[in-house]
Amino acid sequence: MSIRPVTRSHPAQPAIEGAGVRLHRGFGFGDPQRMDPFLLFDDFRGDAPRDYMAGFPWHPHRGIETITYVLAGSVDHGDSLGNRGTLRAGDVQWMTAGSGILHQEMPKGNAKGQMHGFQLWANLPRDLKMTRPRYQDVRSADIPEILEDDGTVVRVIVGHFWGKTGPVDGIAADPQYLDISVAPGRHKVFKVDTRRKAFAYVFAGAGKFADAGNPRGVLLEKEVGGREVNIRDLSGNRTLLEFGAGDAVTVRAGPDGVRFLLVSGAPIQEPVAWHGPIVMNTEAELRQAFAELRNGTFIKPAQGRPLPESGTAG
Repeated sequence: MSIRPVTRSHPAQPAIEGAGVRLHRGFGFGDPQRMDPFLLFDDFRGDAPRDYMAGFPWHPHRGIETITYVLAGSVDHGDSLGNRGTLRAGDVQWMTAGSGILHQEMPKGNAKGQMHGFQLWANLPRDLKMTRPRYQDVRSADIPEILEDDGTVVRVIVGHFWGKTGPVDGIAADPQYLDISVAPGRHKVFKVDTRRKAFAYVFAGAGKFADAGNPRGVLLEKEVGGREVNIRDLSGNRTLLEFGAGDAVTVRAGPDGVRFLLVSGAPIQEPVAWHGPIVMNTEAELRQAFAELRNGTFIKPAQGRPLPESGTAG
């Protein structure tokens, strides 16, 4: 077994998106090859309605897939094809934007005012950039959950893991997307295909990754105050970790346990031309997409069988 080293660890950075939603960005709008096939990861957890109520009004997407995972509260969504639905706590939506879609996502808090969730963007390869849009909305109850005797819990959202298969399928990046909770003090090893890029995002508790048996933490480069310094890392809440080559990720949970997303996918290794919510392969394709937005031809006529109705996650 070859343990993947942590090559980079940094806190998610505050950002404002949509009509004024306050969130934290793990990565995005940088070098598109760094996390290939993934382009962007946002943590939009908020405990005050003013932080999220403005939502994400109508906006376009083309050439990507977006993955929305809700932990608390709900998200009402609709699109230019007439799909409507609501994602609630524990639900997942995988949207293939393909040739183009206009949609909106409007968050709502739970009884405590909390609205917690994540959104990940995955690139589409050249031959699928203009594929037909589709949705996969999945209820929380339909996501397999593995509970081990030591208290470890794994929700398998996408991919195959420990004998379970996630309900979302047919994704170009062939990803694995896991929500993992490890009990206090436990040391765990999780297999990751050697061909995949992988990252973890810690959103509750803390843990030591890579050399999990080292009580001093892992020596690595970490961004502190905009500078990269060598420190011993005990990764905690809102920390994104990028992994190097290997076939497994290891973690030792801290005194309060640790909960994190473990995401991996097969690199696409194609040129990327990217502006806002539209991702193509060339600048000419990008200009064409924005020209179509202006002249009203961005949404392509439906072909073949109708899209499945969205909103099944309600």
